[in-house]
Amino acid sequence: MAASYDRAAESLGNILHMEHVNIMVPEQLPAIVFYISGLGYTRDPYLMVGLDNMWVNMGRSQMHLPRRDPSPQRLRGTVGMVSPDLDDVETSLGSVAERLAGTEFSFTRKNDCIEATCPWGNHIRVHAPAAEYGAMQIGMPYVELNAPVGSAEAIARFYREIMGANATVATRNGAPCASVVTGKAQFLHFIETEDEQPDYDGHHVAIYIADFAGPYDKLMQRGLITMESDAHEWRFIDIVDVDSGDLLFKIEHEVRSATHPLYARPLVNRNPAQSNRGYRRGQDDFLGQI
Repeated sequence: MAASYDRAAESLGNILHMEHVNIMVPEQLPAIVFYISGLGYTRDPYLMVGLDNMWVNMGRSQMHLPRRDPSPQRLRGTVGMVSPDLDDVETSLGSVAERLAGTEFSFTRKNDCIEATCPWGNHIRVHAPAAEYGAMQIGMPYVELNAPVGSAEAIARFYREIMGANATVATRNGAPCASVVTGKAQFLHFIETEDEQPDYDGHHVAIYIADFAGPYDKLMQRGLITMESDAHEWRFIDIVDVDSGDLLFKIEHEVRSATHPLYARPLVNRNPAQSNRGYRRGQDDFLGQI
């Protein structure tokens, strides 16, 4: 007799992978100091290598940091990251503090994570590898977004019925939260808050989906498609109540097909513990699970 398995537990739903978060910044140098020297991640060596944009690799995901003067964008929430050694991250963040003096940079070590603020006020939370992040040793397991009170149920329904995603409502950080599966051990968390939020400023997330046409047709019928990028990509911004059409939350989604040329592109990840002092031959690359 065949073994019994919970097949639903292994289903990601329609969203296959959350590839990147895009936040525009005024300068590249502080971004290099914070994300590369401080957090220990890797600048993509092949794409966006000039002074007007930078892609930062972390496992299979990225931060995209194009240059925009004079006002930086701010994510209304927190980007969650995983790094193999929090002690190393704490040390390297401390080493860049002087270089980032006069900016909004800060960091605090807690029991199970490091809370960091980038030079322009974006919030990052770095975790050590743990069971809740699967086998991930380096990567981007979640993005938390500050959503209005009373919106979690409707946001989860939008993702289920429009995007074909797996989405549930539970409690996170002591508040109702819509958690949307965006890949293997990846989530968008919409956490309800009474705190006043700034106006949406254009930052975005990029996802790959299996059923590329179904959500597109549903969004098109509602007039919610905002960009026809090319054959492999379209975009939308508004998350709405499925019944009333009322706006729930705004964040641009760069939606790509699984046939997109960049889907599952191998990303270079350096070993952040490697240095010229005590150099170990053959250990330049990060060899853990990404």
